[in-house]
Amino acid sequence: MNSRERVLRAFHLVPGKPDRPPVQFDLCRNLTDHFSKALGIPADYALSYYEDLTYRISANAVRTALGSDCVIVGGTVRDGFVPKKTSGDISENEFGMHMKPTPLYMEVVRCPLAEASTLEEIEKYAFPDAYAPGRFVKARCDIAKYKNDYFIIGDCELSIFELAWHLTGMQEYMMAMAMEEPWIQALNDKVEAWTLGLARQLVEAGVDAIWFGEDLGTQTSMLISPDMWRAEFKPRYARMIAELREINPDVLYIIHSDGAVAPLVDDFIEIGFSVYNPVQPNVPGSDPEELNQKYGERISFFGGIDQQVLLPSGDVQALRQEIKRRYQVMGLDGNYLMAPAHIIQADVAPETVVAMIEAIKAL
Repeated sequence: MNSRERVLRAFHLVPGKPDRPPVQFDLCRNLTDHFSKALGIPADYALSYYEDLTYRISANAVRTALGSDCVIVGGTVRDGFVPKKTSGDISENEFGMHMKPTPLYMEVVRCPLAEASTLEEIEKYAFPDAYAPGRFVKARCDIAKYKNDYFIIGDCELSIFELAWHLTGMQEYMMAMAMEEPWIQALNDKVEAWTLGLARQLVEAGVDAIWFGEDLGTQTSMLISPDMWRAEFKPRYARMIAELREINPDVLYIIHSDGAVAPLVDDFIEIGFSVYNPVQPNVPGSDPEELNQKYGERISFFGGIDQQVLLPSGDVQALRQEIKRRYQVMGLDGNYLMAPAHIIQADVAPETVVAMIEAIKAL
């Protein structure tokens, strides 16, 4: 069975069980460069419209050679766009965010709408064009190359809430949400239109799944109340999924949120999400046995391997035991795409990455 059929079976899109749980993983720049050199395969980096998503959509040849059963594609910057240097190592992206590299991520150090407080200021702000030339050139190339053999996921992360607050600053956005400022709806409308534009083009290009997402939780609780999410964001996701299904009813929808977001899983299912990611371990509501017992017949799982402690520790024996445990709890009936709960960072040794993949393949 090839990788594509393995994932299709795991997600119950075709009859039968997979021969083993499928695997997916993302690698940071350091690890991508390491494996690119070791395998002799060029890492074809494609700069995403939001810099940290670059590593989701790049180097598919490297990841599939290592053993990934999935290929991730998504939007890049438009043709001809080059981030503008502002000062030192800080650059400005298409949204006007000032981005500073850190050892792990790109950090937003200036938000273009940080001072916005009126509807007029939001309406005046020029959003990037989701349909700009060049946005999906690499995605279409990767889809054509891998479609027959791999499961293709179209990445639309930073879908609404997280992209919106990156434009204004978290404190400003959360205060405005709480105070029901009228400009919040206008901003969320613009972000929804941007995300739908990206997703529409990916569905039309032939992806098997759309990966929506944003981080809605902390290590202990949600960032906003479940009721606020249901009132402001749930209808937006429902609208997008309904519209995209008119283009292709067979596309599957994945929802990503880090943190303790178990209070929303029923809502995710209700509006049409078939897969819940990343099933972050070590947060309330993410016990695999509890999740599988409560939701396993209604939604599939994607993720779950501890990125915070287990992978960086390099304890291969403990890693193998955890992979086996998660498979036995969540994956015996298919229903599980095994993956780390985050992009694998530079604090994980290449040998540990290989050991993880080998342990999954041995199940």
